[in-house]
Formats: sequence, structure tokens, C-alpha cells
Amino acid sequence: MMFDELLDFKQASEFASKYINKEVTVSNISYLVQYGRVPKVGNNGNPTIKKDDLIAYYDKHHSPKAEKWKAKLGNDLNWHLSFSEYKESETTKHVHRLHPYKGKFIPQLVEYFLDNHTDEFKHEVFFNPGDIILDPFCGSGTTLVQANELGIHAVGIDVSAFNSLISNVKIGKYDLQDVYIQAKAIANNLYNFQEHKNNIEFENHLLEELKKYNDKFFPAPDFRFKVRNNEINEKEYGSFHEKEFLKTYNKLIQDYNITLKQNTDSTFLEKWYLQVIRDEIDFVFEQLKKVNNQKTKTILSIILSRTIRSCRATTHADLATLLEPVTTTYYCKKHGKICKPLFTIANWWSRYYKDTIKRISEFQKLRTDTFQKCLTGDSRKIDIIDVMKTKNPEFSELISKQKIKGIFSSPPYVGLIDYHEQHAYAYDLFGFERNDSNEIGSLFNGQGKEARVTYINGISEVLLNSKKYFCDDYDVFLVANDKYGLYETIAEKSGMKIVNQYKRPVLNRVEKDRSAYSEIIFHLKEK
Repeated sequence: MMFDELLDFKQASEFASKYINKEVTVSNISYLVQYGRVPKVGNNGNPTIKKDDLIAYYDKHHSPKAEKWKAKLGNDLNWHLSFSEYKESETTKHVHRLHPYKGKFIPQLVEYFLDNHTDEFKHEVFFNPGDIILDPFCGSGTTLVQANELGIHAVGIDVSAFNSLISNVKIGKYDLQDVYIQAKAIANNLYNFQEHKNNIEFENHLLEELKKYNDKFFPAPDFRFKVRNNEINEKEYGSFHEKEFLKTYNKLIQDYNITLKQNTDSTFLEKWYLQVIRDEIDFVFEQLKKVNNQKTKTILSIILSRTIRSCRATTHADLATLLEPVTTTYYCKKHGKICKPLFTIANWWSRYYKDTIKRISEFQKLRTDTFQKCLTGDSRKIDIIDVMKTKNPEFSELISKQKIKGIFSSPPYVGLIDYHEQHAYAYDLFGFERNDSNEIGSLFNGQGKEARVTYINGISEVLLNSKKYFCDDYDVFLVANDKYGLYETIAEKSGMKIVNQYKRPVLNRVEKDRSAYSEIIFHLKEK
């Protein structure tokens, strides 16, 4: 009799790593089992999986990816620039994950064009240590951070005040001991604040009831595996048990006298946060005001913003999109069980302040003694030298004398992202002035013919304004998904020419749509 070869998780990770020629960790294997991708064999004390099941999974989901994507996107797809060999922890290294941000590129892409290597695709070195580069659509500051690592000075510009804050926090220098002391003190004060509330006792009771219910009706990983194999109709089963558990939830809400909704919903903070969460947000915000060290206060503000983003009253599956506020327990397709909204920010605050300190500490070991600064303003008309003079006179003088060597940036796409609204909670809390009307390619204006013409003019104006500060032999790299074919016209209107294009597949997208997708890095020079 033939028996299937069984592998424990460590053996499976070693085998898979060799089979697909890429590191597969024990955690990766655990994920495959937990989410029903590969069935588990054996008891919980010593779980194993069949080698043949693992092979079948990787044959289906890994090996043909490059070929499938090229079939959909064209043979000119440069898979080398997919950076598929990097784990998520590497593409979100150190300060790059200080705060969520839609539409950012990975640091490896920036490194590829900024560093001094050459290969079969990149035939020359474009930037050197000591050069100055510009990112006129700075976003969350990826270009600034990687320029610092490589010993390159960098200027960022962003129309969003909050985006500028994120960027400048990432490249800032801090007294991490003071950050730790202040963050921990706020955590302790928050726990003391909760002693006068009953939301923690309520949430602990709710968690006990959820565990019992989920263990009985949504056992992991068996439930996930049955759903994937169509043995359970997930929609009907989830809907039924969602309604069943609501009876328990509503009784607990009544027993503990929990207030769910705020009195009004006219602002983002009023609409998307339960009353108990809003109380804690306001408490921590008042604590921040008491911090004396301005740099510490700034980094703590980013930690609070990251915290409250994770505590919005929405389902786990809709965290990035926000459909309707959720105030009850619900069937969660992402986790395959009944989940709940949050009733405290305390755990997220503690988790994020520790993670932030760790990430800043990692970056401080890599950083170079160079200038980086993100300016808030409209890249179409900002006077870089004059504005920089008010922020960093020494850097302003360097720009005047040396000039900027070029650009590495990802302009906004036409009608895709609302860059202010994605951080509406932060604008509400911190009182930043919004500048939505000056966004180029805003979601509000759509993707129609008129919007495309406006977009062409906007990007061209940015390039023309930037050229005032360039040295003679400049290089401009723009990362774009040019599905409407606008960049030839943009280059022409800017007095530039496209000298090369690098087409790359975009992997590891966080959105629900994981379909084949590519973008082009346009290399422009003076015409």
C-alpha cells in the first residue's frame, strides 16, 4: 500500500522553498493551512500536510504566474522589476510601514533607479551620492527615505498637509527614549481612564461568547477548507449565523449599557467611530497636547493617526474602502468567522508605538547625513528655493548652487484615488487645512475626456515648474499606469522626450482586486 508523504510545518517550509526557489517560512505554511489553501492532516499538537497537496497548490498558484501575466499584459513585461523575490517584510521595511497609504510604490523600485548598479535593463547610472532629486508627488515619502539610504539629497512636494507630515516623520531624527517614555505614559493613562468605563469588561465578555460560538460553528481550518471545496455555502451559512449571534450581542449591549453611535454623524470622526472609541481618541489627543518635546509630539501624532485608522467602525474586509459604519457583530469573510467592531484603542496604541520605535531605530542605523524635506504646496507653482529657505536655509542654498539632478516620482493616476479623503480621520482630528481642489487627477473629476485633458495640463505644469531648478543633464523618472496614453503628450508639452520605458508587473497589492496589473516607468530627458 502506498502512503502519501506527510510533512510537518518546518519540513513543508524547507521543501516549498526549494520547490519554488523562494523563501517560504513556517508562518507561510501556517497561513496556507489556516485559510484552507492546503488541508491539514493530524491533530493540533503535531499538524502535518501532504506533500502532494503542497505541490498541487504551488503548481497552480506560483509557477505559471509570470507566464499568465505576460499573456494578459504583453511580452514586453519586465518581470525583473516585479521584485517578486522580496517578502512583504522587505517591501515594507523599517519606516515604510509607519502609516498606511494608498498608491505608494515599494522601496526596491526606487532603489533600482537611484542606486549605482547596472544590469541588462539598466545600462547606466543616473544618480550618485551627493546629488539632489525631486519628488513633486511625494505621497508617503518613499523616495525621500530611499534617497537618504543612498546618500542622496531629496526634496518632496505634496499638496496634502498630512502626506507631508507622514513623509517628514519618516526621515526625522528622534530621541527614542523620550518617545518610549511618553507613549508608555499615555498607554498607562488610557488604562486608568478605562477604569471608569465598562467597555473593557463588556468586550472581554463578548470575546468569550464569540470564541465559544466560532469554535462550534466556524472551526479553523476545517470551515475554510470546506468553503473552498464548495461543501458549505459561505454566503448562506455566514448570514444565518450572523443573525443568530446578534441575539447574544444585543443582550450584552443592553446588560452593559454600551452606547454605540455618537449623537451626530456630520464629520468623519462622528460617523465612523463608536462612542466608546471616540471617547478614547479624544482622551489620547488631549494627552498629546501635554508632551513638551515637539519632535516626540509629532511622531506620537502619527502613531495616534495609525491607531485610529485601525479602529474605524467597519468590517475587516472593508477597512480600505469603507462602505457603511458597522456597530454590530458580523460574519467576516476575511477571517471566516463572526467578528466584532472594536471597543477600545488601547491595544492598537500599544502595538503601534512599539512597532514605530522599532522601525525608526532600524532606519537610524542605515541613514546618511543628507538633506531630505517634504514641502506642502502645489507642485505646479511652488517656489522650491524660497519655501525651502523657511524650512531649511542650508538645504535651500545647496539647491541654488548645485541644482536638482532629476525626478523620481509616481504622479497620481487619473480619477483613481482621493488623496485627502483617505486620511479624512486625521484631517478631522488634527485640524489640517484640506486642499482637495488642487489635487491633480482627483477621484472626484473622474476619468472622462475633460478629466484627461486637465490631467495632461496639470502634470505638464509640474514638470515645467520643476525644470526651473534642474541642472543641464537631468533625468526624470515617472511611474504611471498610462492606460489612456497620456504621457507622450505630457512629455511634448513639457519640452521633454521619452527616451525609455520600463514596463513592470505590480505584485503584492493590498486591494481586493489582485488581477494582472502593470505600470510603466517613463524615462524623460530634455527634448
